[in-house]
This record gives sequence, C-alpha cells and structure tokens, in this order.
Amino acid sequence: MASRASIVFAHGLWADGSCFNKLIPALQAEGHQVYSSQHGLDSLAGDVACVTRAIEHVPGPVVLVGHSYGGTLITKAGVHDRVGALVYIAALAPDEDETSQDQQAKYPTMPVFEQLDVSDGRIWLRESGLADFCRDLPAAEQKLVHATGAVPVPDLFAQQVPGTAWRTKPSWYIVANHDRTVSPDLERAAAERMGAKTHDVDSSHVPMLSHPDFVLDVIRDAAKSLEA
Repeated sequence: MASRASIVFAHGLWADGSCFNKLIPALQAEGHQVYSSQHGLDSLAGDVACVTRAIEHVPGPVVLVGHSYGGTLITKAGVHDRVGALVYIAALAPDEDETSQDQQAKYPTMPVFEQLDVSDGRIWLRESGLADFCRDLPAAEQKLVHATGAVPVPDLFAQQVPGTAWRTKPSWYIVANHDRTVSPDLERAAAERMGAKTHDVDSSHVPMLSHPDFVLDVIRDAAKSLEA
C-alpha cells in the first residue's frame, strides 16, 4: 500500500483554519499529514496561492478539502499535480467560465446575506446571522465561530483565476440539507455536474463542526482511493 495521503483544508468566509479542528486530530492519529490553510480572504489569487503553498508543504498524494468558498479555492489550486482527490463540504465549485458569484446568482439569495454589514472595506457577519450560518451548534460554539472568522473583501466572489480541478480529479461532495448560506440546490447541482460521490447530511452550513464523524468518513474514503 502507498504511504498515507496528506490532507489539506481550505476554509471559507467568516471562518479560519480552526473550523476543521474537530477533524484534524483524528486524521493525524491515523497517520495523515494535515495542513489547514490560513488565507486572508483579501483576493482570490492570493487565497489560491496560499492553498498551493500548503499543498507543496506536504508530501503527495494530497486530498484537498474545501468548505464553502474553500470549494472555489480547491477547484483552482487542485490542478496541482500532487492533488489526487477533492472533497467539497457545502461548497462552491465554479466552472472555468464562472466566478463564485456567477454560480450563486443562479439560485435564490440565501438568508445569511441579509445579515451582513460592509465597513472598513470588508463584509462582516452580524452575530444575528449565526442562526443562518451555524444554527445547529451550541450557543457557545456559535460565538466561537463568530470570534475566529476571517472577513472577506466585498468583491472576492467576483474575482477569477484559471483552473477547474474537478474536471480531471475525482471528487466527493457533502450536501448540507439545511444550509441557509449556500443553497442546497446549488450544492446538489455542483455535485452532479462534477460527477462527485455525493453524501447528504441534515446539517447547517458547517457539517465539519456539527457532524464531524460524518465528514471524517467521507475524507477517509477519498484518502483510501489514493492509497490503494
């Protein structure tokens, strides 16, 4: 059997690399090298470069795991030759001729987007928006999510860089059935378009926090496909 696959995580908006902390210890204990990208949501090109550095920091083969906007990042960075599998968690996955905004615009506006403030050149999630973002977490954990989230520039979703890794790499997709941030219909359509191995879970937008064991099993399946 080949050596254990490495796992690289890419977070989304109003999050940072710690949003995968319920997954990382178990994967490390199973022998995987794990790295969680800490990108600043300053530009798409800069965030993709940050994920690419993480890919190059660990040995291949690599499973790239992206949550939400992190799906856009793994779609772009995943063309790297060390990447063997992609795991999308309630994530965007724009095609070559789409931006993240283009993909979202095909579906009704989700409730979380009514809970935002723009100030200091950033888009901030109000605390009241946690009910739409991570409503199935305990109140104290919701506040932790709010306190540790990176904040995007307003035009981040309108930016574009080349690369559509899911056209050539095997993909897994976790659909969050109760998502109020990314449309579950978008998620299902994205999974179908990429021919992903699809798993549904009755979760808010953050299944890696509310259903970590479920998400771990999907990542393990992707990793095993590279280790056979």
